[in-house]
Amino acid sequence: MVHAIDDVMALFDGVFADTFNTRLVKGGGEPIYLPAGGDVGYHRIVFAHGFFASALHEVSHWCIAGTARRQLEDYGYWYEPDGRDADQQAIFEQVEVAPQALERLLCEACVKPFEVSVDNLDGVAVDRQAFAAKVAARAERYRDQGLPSRAEAFAATLRAFYRRGETRDVAIAAGRARLAAVLTSA
Repeated sequence: MVHAIDDVMALFDGVFADTFNTRLVKGGGEPIYLPAGGDVGYHRIVFAHGFFASALHEVSHWCIAGTARRQLEDYGYWYEPDGRDADQQAIFEQVEVAPQALERLLCEACVKPFEVSVDNLDGVAVDRQAFAAKVAARAERYRDQGLPSRAEAFAATLRAFYRRGETRDVAIAAGRARLAAVLTSA
């Protein structure tokens, strides 16, 4: 199965560019979320180096961020780069469980392998398996209790395109319909 970054960008933009004024943008460096402003009239989820996994991960953060956070650069969160000590890594993992659980479910929706990211190669030793277990447990909780509305809509879009083999337009229509349904029921 081909996982072309242009497809995931078009699918995301097709569902969310009009409804949330947000686009998925391929970046050259570190990922960042940039709210609309200045010369750019739409919000941008900029993912790293054109990597498919980075796109899904950054979308997962966006799916969790509330309205106020989506008005702030990088949702107003701190980010301590690679080389974190034990306390910093514990905070990082606590903050990353939910978005990585959503990323895992988005990967499943598009039939793509998922691997947790501890993102600390030059820092303290990390128990990757323990973190993976927390992410898996949170993903199960999402399955049982439901995904956030935007994540549910994007997962529906990805399932239509990757699992059912629908065209981009049909998959986008499925995602928009799911978004309308979950927003109406909320």
